[in-house]
Amino acid sequence: MTSSPRILIVKLSAIGDVVHTLPALTALRRRYPRARITWLVEEAAADLVMGHPDVDEVLVSQRKTWLKGLKTPRRRQHLRALAGFVTRLRRHRFDMVLDFQFSLKGAVLIALTRARRKIGFGHGLAHQECSYVALNEHIPAVSMDIHALDRNLIMLQAIGVECGPIEYKLPVADVHRKKAMQLLSGLDRDAGAPFVAINPMAQWESKLWSGKGFARVADRLQQEARWPVVFTGGPGDRAYIDNIRGQMKTMAPNLAGRTDLLTLAALLQQAKLMITTDTGPMHIAAAMGTPTVALFGPTAPWRTGPYGRGHQVIRADRPCSPCFKRHCPLSKKCMQTITADRVMSAVGRLATRGEGVAIQAHVE
Repeated sequence: MTSSPRILIVKLSAIGDVVHTLPALTALRRRYPRARITWLVEEAAADLVMGHPDVDEVLVSQRKTWLKGLKTPRRRQHLRALAGFVTRLRRHRFDMVLDFQFSLKGAVLIALTRARRKIGFGHGLAHQECSYVALNEHIPAVSMDIHALDRNLIMLQAIGVECGPIEYKLPVADVHRKKAMQLLSGLDRDAGAPFVAINPMAQWESKLWSGKGFARVADRLQQEARWPVVFTGGPGDRAYIDNIRGQMKTMAPNLAGRTDLLTLAALLQQAKLMITTDTGPMHIAAAMGTPTVALFGPTAPWRTGPYGRGHQVIRADRPCSPCFKRHCPLSKKCMQTITADRVMSAVGRLATRGEGVAIQAHVE
């Protein structure tokens, strides 16, 4: 390897997984300060790496857009866009490609590159989809029960990259902070006073907690702790969150669909804490240093929970959990047995900054 190698990071999705790969990026930059580092990502998570201080170039795969476009009368336009992307990818002469995706969709793109070294975990990593066949340097597989962020760093250490301190460097700019402050300006609070962000949504139906539970927690935060609450989510989450708000006795704004990823990061950085299901915004909050109360059921927090200290994970101790199923055949008992009291107890444990907040115990 030269002192200024051309490196390609392949981490396409999802939001939380991309966040977990950012410390590997910063470690690479520390090891190779003169390197040209390119990141290959899908459009949904692209904002997290575009403008990052340690990335020189971002290649955005619009895979989902192209696949949908092939079923429309504009299929030729989408085929040309796909062909242009492949040409651009193959035009590069990377010295090293690092596979952090561990999936077939990533393997296809890695196979298209003209890199001398294509590095990643070898056979034996769970959920790998045989992606190792696209590689020519295999690192011994590790257990999936190691946290995803740590697995990425283990891969780098195997090729001689010292990882050092965990740094994310999310590219949050003044424009994102300004927009976040504008969104918060309608809250009934003094400037700088604490508020709580609640993200009740998740991609998997099995990860969702009850709307009634979130409504009860939001009311108690505003009535007992005197902390205003804001709900966050994507554009498609507004109706679901409005249903939760309709079950509340107090009022709380619905910011679903009103933030891009970096504005959300700026907003979460200002929050006292976040209450969330297992989803991408949970990892953004942790990366911004915001204490997080995370509700887990079908997934394993030791694999993909909020990374670092200062967080609280709540999960029911059921023999079927974690099952890693998107849809639960048992009426989501692992999530539904979590009570509002448990969530508020976790909030109380994180409330350590001296506001003198009294969180009352309730019988569920």
